[in-house]
Amino acid sequence: MTTVAVIEDDLPTSNQLAGWIKAARPDVRIDQWFTRDEAEAALARERYDVVVLDIELGHERNAGVALINAINKRRQGTPVLVVSAMPAAIYRSIMKALDAWDYLQKTTFEEADFIETFLDILRVAKASQAQAPVAAASELALDPLWQRTPTWRGARINLPLTAQRILATLYQRAGEVVSYDELFDVVKSGRNRDNVRKHVSTIRDAFREVDPAFDGIENIPMRGFRWVKAAPRVGFDKLSPNGKK
Repeated sequence: MTTVAVIEDDLPTSNQLAGWIKAARPDVRIDQWFTRDEAEAALARERYDVVVLDIELGHERNAGVALINAINKRRQGTPVLVVSAMPAAIYRSIMKALDAWDYLQKTTFEEADFIETFLDILRVAKASQAQAPVAAASELALDPLWQRTPTWRGARINLPLTAQRILATLYQRAGEVVSYDELFDVVKSGRNRDNVRKHVSTIRDAFREVDPAFDGIENIPMRGFRWVKAAPRVGFDKLSPNGKK
């Protein structure tokens, strides 16, 4: 059964969100939590398909941030939809950096907007879960539609969006040299070789945080970069997700 957690301290708002979800997907089981403590306890014992949460719970202004961090530490890929009164212009980028899947500002959206966003997230989450064994076998798992956090041999790779686009381009053309000019197409600003090299360095560093032996990106002098088959894992299974023994 599909399970969803609604974490919202205001009872009418919580009931409204739960009601909208139930109307759209009657088969979904919805757990409603109203405090950070009870939400943390539930997230520790239950693997939800989607979590809908507010940033501010009770007197804790950033309780939702702590909950997102707790979800991320579990490395289950649980998507989070943030619904908050905090201004979207400020908090949307913050939530994206925390790997939340989307952000809706209260009083600025209708039921149809919420349902459309929720169902999109649920569909992608279900598809990702179904593909998880295949992704693990192929070592690098990318989501080119959403460009959310990629995984390398099951470990999350934390990359900014531009670096994710460069990584996707290199991986999709594995074995081929991707020129600087071609990589400029996926860099939104700073379209020069130095900037591309910095992004590639960021990608390598992120991979090496989880796999110190990573050498899957080859520098082709004066031309560009190429994704090559990385070296076999050496003691990787003995490493924790942050790359430390």
